[in-house]
Amino acid sequence: MFRSLMQVNVRDGVAALEFYQKTFNAKVTADFRNDDGTIAHAELDICGQTLAISDLYEGEDAVSGNTMQFCFQFGEGGEEAVNLAHDMLKDGALEYGGAVAPCSWSPAFFRLTDKFGVTWAIFV
Repeated sequence: MFRSLMQVNVRDGVAALEFYQKTFNAKVTADFRNDDGTIAHAELDICGQTLAISDLYEGEDAVSGNTMQFCFQFGEGGEEAVNLAHDMLKDGALEYGGAVAPCSWSPAFFRLTDKFGVTWAIFV
């Protein structure tokens, strides 16, 4: 296998690309646009992990976001990254699980479904 990546299909891929780039201080490594400016395929490098983004098309029989949960573990010393992600992702969240807090496996954890319908679990 060459690589694996996470893929989200959302409404307003341009906004999602910009939002996740800021949220995770990520680098855009690919950005292919359709003739109408929507995202055909884009990729972000988030701490060495690839998040791919594409727009759902009008009438496409799919749900924005997904039914999976994306988990990022930033590791020891990653509290700043966890807090930044929380502060960005909670804005307009469809489901909000609460502030960053300790849990049984991490001193800093949060879970929510963001404004694009993507569920995240992010922790140290």
